[in-house]
Amino acid sequence: MNRLTPILERRREAVAAARALRPLDALEDAIAAAPPARRDFRAALAAPGLSIIAELKRRSPSGGALKLAADAGATAAAYHAAGARALSVLTEPEHFGGALEDLRLARRAAPVPALRKDFIVDPYQIAESRLAGADAVLLIVAALGVRTAEYLGLAAAAGLDALVEVHDEAELDVALDAGAEIVGINNRNLTDLSVDLGVFERLAARIPAGVIKVAESGVETRADAERMRRAGADALLIGTALMKAADPAAKLRELAG
Repeated sequence: MNRLTPILERRREAVAAARALRPLDALEDAIAAAPPARRDFRAALAAPGLSIIAELKRRSPSGGALKLAADAGATAAAYHAAGARALSVLTEPEHFGGALEDLRLARRAAPVPALRKDFIVDPYQIAESRLAGADAVLLIVAALGVRTAEYLGLAAAAGLDALVEVHDEAELDVALDAGAEIVGINNRNLTDLSVDLGVFERLAARIPAGVIKVAESGVETRADAERMRRAGADALLIGTALMKAADPAAKLRELAG
């Protein structure tokens, strides 16, 4: 079974519950009154050298419990001090142990762009992300399909960058046709959760110049990072390897070289 399916179902249920408590109109009114300033996620990834997007992730379906008691602010500050150019904050609660409050705390603790990493299935979540302080959102083609372009437009209208995640050639075509400017290639198989760094190597070669290429999942050593760089990665999104490390900041410095 595709491991994404039950997660998406639960996120739809959570959005319905959130809408009942606070309608989308109320979020949009709050956004209109909020300051427009944000941090440029795309520019951070496009900077010279290999950028690291360091992730706060307490647990995952593939890795189990990582650091259940991790402090979002302290973790973000440590990542920034170690050289992370951007943050990724899991906000999905049931499978990853996250919350929107983690995003707020992380962004206050570190002066770098923050990605809300969640399973976006409704425009409501775009508005939520903007109000919580996100600079970018994750859009997963396997979840959105032909609606990917629509959600890219919603993110742009909210003043957010978007990391568009793909797993294979067909999804990559959808992302590029939708106008994605930042493409994340996930090396993890959604069915059996196995990881193959060759997925990035295969797909990155098909991405045109000017589109930021992010390697996701499976980077655990400096050799892995170098392999992704040679294959054309502009950035690496790293979560499990950092959260499992006794000293995440030291591990980040090792991976960044």
